[in-house]
Amino acid sequence: MKALIQRVKRASVIINNELYSSIDKGLLVFLGVEKSDEQENAEKLAQKISVLRIFEDENEKMNLSIKDVKGEILVVSQFTLCGDCRKGTRPSFDNAANPQKAVDLYEYFIKYLSDFQIPVKTGKFRAMMDVELINDGPVTFMLEK
Repeated sequence: MKALIQRVKRASVIINNELYSSIDKGLLVFLGVEKSDEQENAEKLAQKISVLRIFEDENEKMNLSIKDVKGEILVVSQFTLCGDCRKGTRPSFDNAANPQKAVDLYEYFIKYLSDFQIPVKTGKFRAMMDVELINDGPVTFMLEK
């Protein structure tokens, strides 16, 4: 399971030219689910994100978590994170989970993350989405579990 995490001032998902969801200060999490992923991967990743200290404290040090700053999280499914670009010029998606497994683990991840008392909003699985964001920093991290 892969998560591209961006610290944002705000982010939103637009589907068919209509606002679907949005957050203010927090994290935009693009989530990719691979064939080998299980619920344990989702749990470990959600746990890590809930405590990851990537927000600045009063001394401008990355020392605060999403909970410390009372931020929100926007989770967007992103199967292209599972793409392998090492060979040729066209990505291979052989490692991406099939759609049913991916949606099940995507939804499980969201539920598990919500259990940490963090407001979580989402994109729409398998939808064509316009994702808008203002990256705060910019601060971006790639996590894999």
